[in-house]
Amino acid sequence: MLSNLQQQPADALLALIKLHNDDPRADKIDLGVGVYRTGDGETPVFGAIKAAEKKLVETQDSKAYLGPEGDMGFVAALMPYVFGKENPDMGGRIEGMQTPGGTGSLRLALAMVQRAGAKRIIVGKPSWPNHAQICKDLGLEVVEFNHAGEDGKVDMDALRAAIAAGAEGDAMLLHGCCHNPTGIDYTHANWDEIAGLLANSPIMPILDLAYQGLGLGMEEDAYGLRTVLAAVPDALICYSCDKNFGLYRDRVGALYAMAKDPADLTKIMSNGHSLARANWSQPPDHGGAAVRLVLEDEALTAQWLAELDEMRERMRWVRDKLAAAGVTGGVDLSPIGIQNGLFSIIPFTPEQVQEMRKSHGIYFAGSGRINVAGLTTGNIDKFIAAVAEVTA
Repeated sequence: MLSNLQQQPADALLALIKLHNDDPRADKIDLGVGVYRTGDGETPVFGAIKAAEKKLVETQDSKAYLGPEGDMGFVAALMPYVFGKENPDMGGRIEGMQTPGGTGSLRLALAMVQRAGAKRIIVGKPSWPNHAQICKDLGLEVVEFNHAGEDGKVDMDALRAAIAAGAEGDAMLLHGCCHNPTGIDYTHANWDEIAGLLANSPIMPILDLAYQGLGLGMEEDAYGLRTVLAAVPDALICYSCDKNFGLYRDRVGALYAMAKDPADLTKIMSNGHSLARANWSQPPDHGGAAVRLVLEDEALTAQWLAELDEMRERMRWVRDKLAAAGVTGGVDLSPIGIQNGLFSIIPFTPEQVQEMRKSHGIYFAGSGRINVAGLTTGNIDKFIAAVAEVTA
């Protein structure tokens, strides 16, 4: 039976990791993997997380199953940061559950809207590649609109047209902040308009907040999500702690649903639980429990936020340094300075991408997406010089 399976193409990111690992050059640079790195190139464990893990080891008295909803203390502790401290459950209209990372949350959200009758998912292009992969696996049609214009800003005309063309049975996936892969975010004015357009549309919003705190700040990065939620009757919110708590391999995420009628939440979440049960039964506990302990302890919360500030400030330094290089060879790096988060796209040709790898040991995706956090104080000048040489 297994011989009937067809060979699948290798995952581009995993292939890139192997190419980088196999390169013997000591000065090679990995700009493909989406993890934060310090100025020395390390991806550290947060001090606040280490303290919470120590406390967890000392106090946890059972490894018994929690159920498909996961650690509900973790789910509740996140809500003031996501939805605002004054009214985190929007008057009883929001409920959530834990998921295995942001990817698990997205999978669950897409499966839930499909079960609710969705046929099409409207997605800005480019987007995180796994968005389309999950939709394809579920049998959902992907309808694309152009996210980024040639001027390095969002293409609002394309977004307006996509919403205007929306119909019953459509859902729209929007990045809350730190757009992956372009780094080009909606402004507050853009979000105000988007919220108004969605309020008068049959489209169901799915808001993906995977990088809160890594753009402009925890509160600033939640502006778009909160603005849309204040305008629409219902929505799904996908959340990841992998980046802003540095818990990549522990897969820590959450899915929240906002209902027009609070009485519908029990029914809605029962579908989330049954879909989770059929997919992974229940999420891994350790990372979520560590986040809960951080958010339940005032001192650990302050430590975490300080560490997050340090990450964001370092990435801003990298962006400012690249932007200051301006027109470098045949590309203009200055737009990187007004973008947010880990990623940006530099318009390399396929040949230039290969030349960056071959001649300079610099690895990133063929689309030209780079992880700006992969540039350190020791290699950023090398990168700028390589860009100038290869694109001249």
